[in-house]
Amino acid sequence: MNEMHGIIFSYEKDNELRELTTQRIHGSLPFGGNYRVVDFMLSNMVNAGIQDVGVIMHGKCQSMLDHLGTGKTWDLSRNRGGLRLLPAFAYTESRGGDGRFRGKVEALGCVMDYLKEIRQDYVVLSDSDLIINLPLEDVLHEHLRSGADLTAVCTSRPGRTDEIYFRTDADGRIVDTAYRVEKPEGLRGLNLYILRTDLLIRLVSECVAHNRYSFRHHILQDGGLHLHAYVWEGYAQRIDSVRSYYEHSMDLLQPEVRRQLFDAARPILGRDRGGPSSYVDPSGECVNSLVADSCSIQGSVRNSIIFGRVSVEPGAVVENCVLFDGTVIRSGASVRHVICDKNAVINGDQTLMGSPVYPMVIAKNSVV
Repeated sequence: MNEMHGIIFSYEKDNELRELTTQRIHGSLPFGGNYRVVDFMLSNMVNAGIQDVGVIMHGKCQSMLDHLGTGKTWDLSRNRGGLRLLPAFAYTESRGGDGRFRGKVEALGCVMDYLKEIRQDYVVLSDSDLIINLPLEDVLHEHLRSGADLTAVCTSRPGRTDEIYFRTDADGRIVDTAYRVEKPEGLRGLNLYILRTDLLIRLVSECVAHNRYSFRHHILQDGGLHLHAYVWEGYAQRIDSVRSYYEHSMDLLQPEVRRQLFDAARPILGRDRGGPSSYVDPSGECVNSLVADSCSIQGSVRNSIIFGRVSVEPGAVVENCVLFDGTVIRSGASVRHVICDKNAVINGDQTLMGSPVYPMVIAKNSVV
């Protein structure tokens, strides 16, 4: 299927991810031992036959640029089309702005020349912080069947109050769009939309001409479009805070969640960094944990997500933790409910303990 074009937004938001986004934007945040968060949405698009994807960024983009590269991992390295990295801050600065955009519509307006070059009839718009394995071709078929101007992917599972919620009629038509409600009602939006390319260009042009910048407020809540809901009942979660990052990382320890996210028919693709298999010492233990390659587990690891090149020395205890690439837990250290960013070192005889609702975060390259 070559009817859809993908656009992914990855940018700095309210910094509820704290230390985890000090040196990176949301989409490049490591997740699940072998992946970055953006890998899920990119893979969704590629699995649906999308051959052209633009990633609109602003903020600390170097980690994202390094990760995506030419797009070869996702078969998006092409002479024509393929993966396009669109640093919107560069466009706004060239027009006298401060390098940031106020909303998605303004970001799209900054790359209007790119939009006008899109070859496909339909565009998929998504944030980069969504963990999901979704058949996007089914969403397009539902969009065409409904005759809607725009289809929003939703879930009936409740979320936070500061998310978008839709009320629909019996036919799935969206009749009300609400945000920051006291009591969530209806379907929770996943910030994933499909609409015609020419309609997107027209809407963005009109909004820019009237200094309107918010996709949610000036398009979804404007009332002038036929909006339709596609309800996804599978696993779908957004990574927008330290708590949500920790909780959804721990979700991966559930076999049913792994089956939904890592469906062999729709593989999640991530960069292969190579390296030897991980080593678990006979005197150590590794229980109910996901462990990437090139690790040395000589202590005790339980209920944890372990990225590559992690070393847990003899006598160290790791429980309910997420350890990023290159983390070292020295002999005698004990860490529970802790997220360690890349290359952190926890020295011996240190005891670090967070909680499931407020995990402790150790910043990148820290020595504790």
